[in-house]
Formats: sequence, structure tokens, C-alpha cells
Amino acid sequence: MATDHFSRPVPSVPAALPNLKIITMFRLGLFQAGLGIMSLLTLGVLNRVMIKELAIPATIVAGAIAMHQIVAPARVWFGQMSDAKPIWGYHRTGYVWMGAALFTIASFLAVQVVWQLGNSVETSGWTTPTYGWVGLLAFVFALYGIAISSSSTPFAALLVDISEEDNRPKLVGIVWSMLMVGIIVGAIITGGLLKTIDLDTPLEVVQASINRIFTVIPAVVFGLTLVATVGIEKKYSRYKTRSALVDREDQITLSRALKVLTASRQTGLFFVFLLVMTICLFFQEPILEPYGGEVFGMTIAETTKLNAFWGSGTLIGLSFTGFLIVPRLGKKNTTKLGCFLVAAAFILIILAGLTRAPAMLRMAVLVLGFASGITTTGALSLMLDLTAAETAGTFIGAWGLSQALARATATVAGGALLDLGRSFLSAPLLAYGLVFVMPIFGMMLAVRLLSRVNVQEFQTEAKAAIAKVLEQEL
Repeated sequence: MATDHFSRPVPSVPAALPNLKIITMFRLGLFQAGLGIMSLLTLGVLNRVMIKELAIPATIVAGAIAMHQIVAPARVWFGQMSDAKPIWGYHRTGYVWMGAALFTIASFLAVQVVWQLGNSVETSGWTTPTYGWVGLLAFVFALYGIAISSSSTPFAALLVDISEEDNRPKLVGIVWSMLMVGIIVGAIITGGLLKTIDLDTPLEVVQASINRIFTVIPAVVFGLTLVATVGIEKKYSRYKTRSALVDREDQITLSRALKVLTASRQTGLFFVFLLVMTICLFFQEPILEPYGGEVFGMTIAETTKLNAFWGSGTLIGLSFTGFLIVPRLGKKNTTKLGCFLVAAAFILIILAGLTRAPAMLRMAVLVLGFASGITTTGALSLMLDLTAAETAGTFIGAWGLSQALARATATVAGGALLDLGRSFLSAPLLAYGLVFVMPIFGMMLAVRLLSRVNVQEFQTEAKAAIAKVLEQEL
């Protein structure tokens, strides 16, 4: 064990750790695939059923579902905990496993509460018991969100721990591509299981089919989590060789980690950029399936399969970006290009409504997915560059917080704006168009914010902040 000029012990560097192979990157992506499947179940199936089949106002539906993002501040805490408090000897893996077990259970509980809420609306109307079920649904989604936070944030920090700067864009591209694979596969499987359901199917049949899906698929997702992560941290993690905080983990409190997080002006700029960009990407999330059902006359199975088109486009965008676009344009310019393309895609979605042709909507959603893939890869690569190795979990938690708050805002705002549009616009297309036009302007703001981000400035300020925090602790 060597010492530095502060006489603080630092870890000896062991033999060089192996680099990640492509097959291992795809294996890690199985966890993200599972998250993609889960997001499809909650946002692609449940929200459609509540809004269209159960006739629950979109604002209430979006507000309840958004609770899983509103609890996002927990991400910073779980990130810091994974930096400071290993579970079963692992900084990241134990948190991933526990979180996955909890969010799969919570998803099944949520769908049971949905049926009780629908029954209460039908039999009692909007009375106190009905609002009680709304509150319970929001609470279950909050538990679901906490479980997601406790699992996904340490997983993202694990990606920092096991990668080097030169292979990180490739790892990001593959792992987030697998998120889209999960959405595509989940959409195909779920659409297949729901294909016997049409607009006139009795609610009891709908309930039985969806209960079956929410029993089997979450169990499969937990299995994918285990396959993705068993043995990875032990073999590949560079945490102990990179972090000046190792062997003193219990002394690194959340407040001290936050001092590092807030030391650089660049951190705040990037936080706000992520907030705006993610709001724009997910503004359509609570209303896309209802849009397909109400404007285009599509069935539940057909609107669920819209996620497959979005996921396919995103997968293509992710694949091209990590290997071809980022090496040529750079991470920042790639992200800007993606923002412009997202704005163009929303214009296509609005124009598709004028034709009322489902094929046009599918094509527009495919383009939106492609643009989202480019934006996501560029932004994630920048995010990992704007992460200090010593407090990777805390930084990843902060980025996750920004994205989760943005998705919560987008979910609630999208649903509320739809209800507002319906109140004074007679045509459904105009009400939905009001929602889709907002991200077009938002992406222009995101580009302006991104122009002010400077990775080199961040890295210099973060190193100085970490040194200062360590010096204060001596």
C-alpha cells in the first residue's frame, strides 16, 4: 500500500484488468432490455387501458404513473450508497439485484390497483373511495420508481467502473441498443398476446390477458437481470484502482459527495440540458397510444406495436451513432444533430394525423425513434465524460435524477395539455397536435444549452473539488 503527499493510504494497483469483449457488452445489455420491457408494460399498456378502456382522465393517469419518476431524488442517494456501502462485497451488483426483485413485484401490484380503480369509477363515480384508489396507485408507482432507482443507477455506475474512455461510447451504444431490443421484443410479444382483444372486447377478457402478461414477463425480466450481471463486477470493475475514496468509504457522506457534484458550473448546465432534452423526448409518452386509438382507430395490440417501430428506429440510431456518427462528428455535435432530427420527427407525427393512415403514423414514430437514438447516444457519452470516477454513483444518480424529473414532468404535462386541448379544441387531432408541437420548440432550447457545455472545464474543476473534499476530511 503506497501513500501520497498527505500521508493518506491509496490502493496498490493490481495486474491489468481485462477489457470488455463485445459479447460481454451485449450480456450487460440484457438488464437494459429488461428495463425496456418494463417501461413498455407500464407506459405502453397500462396508460392506454386506463385512458381508453377505463375512461380515466389523462391527467390523473399521467400523474399516477409519473410518481415513479417524481421519486427520482432517490437516485442520487442510491448512487452515493453504491459508492460508499457495498452489499455482499459488491458496490453495484447487490443494489441491482435487490432493486430488480422489488420493481418486478411492484409492477404486478400496480395492475391490480388499476382494476380496482376502474371498478370504482364505474360503480361509484369520482367519489372519495375512487380518489383513494388513485392515491394507492400513485403510491405503488412511487415504490416502483424507488426500486428502479435502486437498481438502474448502480448499474449505470457499474458501466463507468468497468469501461475505459476509448471503449465507453461502444459500450453505451450496445447497452442502450439492448434497451430498445427489450422494447421491440416486449411490444411484439405483448402485441401478440393481446391480438385477440379489439375495441369491443369485454373488460373481463382484457383483465385476464393483462394479468397474465404482468405475471410472466416481470419474472422473465428478473431472470435477465441475473444473467446480465453475475460475475461482471468482480472480473471487470476498476473502482478500487481509480477511486481515491476506496478503503475510506464510510467517511464519504452524501453531503460531501454533493459538494463535488456542485463544484462545476458545467455540471449545472448539463443537468438543465438533460432536463429539457428528456422532456422533449418523452412528451409524447403518455399520449402516443391513445393518439393511435382515438385519431387512427387502432386497437390495443396495434398501438402497443407502435413501441416496436419507435424501438426499431432507436436501435438503428443507437447502432449507427456509437460506431459511425460520434467518431466523425464528436459527442457534442452528434447530440445537436439528434435534437434537430427529433424536432423534425414531431412535425411528421402531426402531419400523419392529417392523413389518419396508421402506416404514416408508424413511419413517423420510426423516424422519431431514429432521432432519439442519435440524441441518446451522444448525450449518454457526454454524461459519462462529465462523471468523476471517485463519485461515479453520485454523478450517475444526478444524471438519472435529471432524466427522471424530466420524464415525470413530460408525462404529467403531456396528459394535462391533452385534457386542456380537449376542453377548447373540438377535433381530437388538434388537441393531440397541441401536445406534439411543444417538443419542437423545446429541442431548439436544448441545442442552445448544449452549446455552452465544456467537458474540459468540468474535468479540471471536478478534480480540484475532489482534492478539496479529501483534504477537508483529513
